Amino acid sequence: METLTSHGRAARLGATALGLALLLAGTVVGTDDDFPFGPFRMYSTSNPPNAPAPDTRVEGVDATGAVVSLDQDATGIRRAEIEGQQSRYVADPPRLAEVADAYTERHPDAPDLVEVRIVIRWHGIQGGRPTGRYTDETVVRWEATR
Repeated sequence: METLTSHGRAARLGATALGLALLLAGTVVGTDDDFPFGPFRMYSTSNPPNAPAPDTRVEGVDATGAVVSLDQDATGIRRAEIEGQQSRYVADPPRLAEVADAYTERHPDAPDLVEVRIVIRWHGIQGGRPTGRYTDETVVRWEATR
């Protein structure tokens, strides 16, 4: 085994110091987007014990009036991608046409979608336990032009 040179030792100490500085800065002022140096708050926080728990889903209505689940299997779009872009869909509902297009691409023989919506199901929680009650909130809706 060879001895580490003073240049090599200094480079390793500098890289270690830089990594620790980035980790500390990310923890103090960073966000989840600063991975791997951000605090990753999604795992370090929780909802209050009596606050409803959200469950986001995307659904569509086809030309026959049937409600279709537009999950990852149906569209190839992960739920996390939808949730991460939810504010953009709310600001610009026609963007939901992309979800309809993804569905059509995977299901070319299915009836066309005439509506796509993002729905949050708020599950009731009391004392940190589910109550079995829920309410649905449609946060954004796009309707195809006919």
